[in-house]
Amino acid sequence: MPWDKSAAVIYLQSHAEATSHGRCARYVREAIQRGGIMLIHTHSAYNYGASLVCAGFYPVLRGVPKKGDVVVIQPIAGHDDGHMAMYDGQIWISDFKQLHGFYPGPAYRTAQPPYKMYRHD
Repeated sequence: MPWDKSAAVIYLQSHAEATSHGRCARYVREAIQRGGIMLIHTHSAYNYGASLVCAGFYPVLRGVPKKGDVVVIQPIAGHDDGHMAMYDGQIWISDFKQLHGFYPGPAYRTAQPPYKMYRHD
C-alpha cells in the first residue's frame, strides 16, 4: 500500500485530544499506519527516527515543513521520552493540536532540544 499522507493527517486531526495525554508516539504511529506504513514500535518517541527511516522516510534539512512531515524531538528534563508530531499542512499535531510550533510546550520551547524532521514522498 503506498503512503497516503492525507489519510494519515485526517486520522491524526480527528483523534487529537484537547490537551496532551503523554501519548504522542502512539497517536503519530497510528496515523502513519492509517496512511499505509507500518512502523517498528519503540517505547519512546525520541527513538522513532530509525523506524521512520526503515519505513522509507528520510531526514530533511530544517526549513518549511510539508503536510505529512514528522518531527522527532530529543528528551529534556522531566520529559524522558522526547516527543514526536506530524505536520498537517498548517499546524503540528501529536496527541493534541500544537498551536505554538513543533515544540509541544513551554519547557521544550525554552530548552530547544535537538530534533530531526522526516518526510516520505
